Amino acid sequence: MQIMVVICAYNEATTIREVVERTLAQQHPVIVVDDGSTDATAAMIADLDITLLQQPVNTGKAASIWRGASHALGQGADAVITLDADLQHRPEHIPELLEQAAKYPGNIIIASRSRGRENVPPLRDFANRSANFWISWAAGFPMSDTQSGFRLYPAAVFRHARIGHGAGRNFVLESEILIDSAQRGIYAYPVPIDAIYDVCVRPSYYRPVQDTLKIIRMVAGRLFSKGMYPRGLLRSLGVLAIPELNSSLKQD
Repeated sequence: MQIMVVICAYNEATTIREVVERTLAQQHPVIVVDDGSTDATAAMIADLDITLLQQPVNTGKAASIWRGASHALGQGADAVITLDADLQHRPEHIPELLEQAAKYPGNIIIASRSRGRENVPPLRDFANRSANFWISWAAGFPMSDTQSGFRLYPAAVFRHARIGHGAGRNFVLESEILIDSAQRGIYAYPVPIDAIYDVCVRPSYYRPVQDTLKIIRMVAGRLFSKGMYPRGLLRSLGVLAIPELNSSLKQD
């Protein structure tokens, strides 16, 4: 399986080189999407053996992920791993994602920050738990960390997704893609990792109140369109079995 790693970066000059070097050590091609940075992000990695895609202006995380993933698929990737550039994610966990992908082929694998949750700021933890509940309901599948950006996506996810990914979608895309994929029988399985919040050199771009409300509005729209999807709620709570839907897409 051809794996490519996509790292989206916006003004990450302080951390980007370390993240990329540690990712390269995992022996997979690396694509960095510099999302209109105004600092030395691109210069810090200019000499490394990577593909650097530069956005002329800041377009947001959703557009950057989509551009990086599209480029990876164009280069023949069977799966795309995404991780952040701010040292919240340890590239050394990539083999664990691949091991889980072998157990659940064709599905999404999420590095779930379930270890050391006491390190998570209270407001952020509340926002994450709220998002987990709503997104699991809409997806009809239980998920423990829907807000982790450290993931492995099979190529079919991007080939068949019908969701917005333009400027302003930001963290909504990472939530909606889980729901959209689940409707096609592509589910998200977790790999436990540590919750890291004490090494970041800048505040998170995720806004606990505003971005969580955007996600909830997106989820509410999907639930209303399906009559509040009571079966999905019961599946997310483990009361009803989860069906295998459109599994042929997993091999696409």
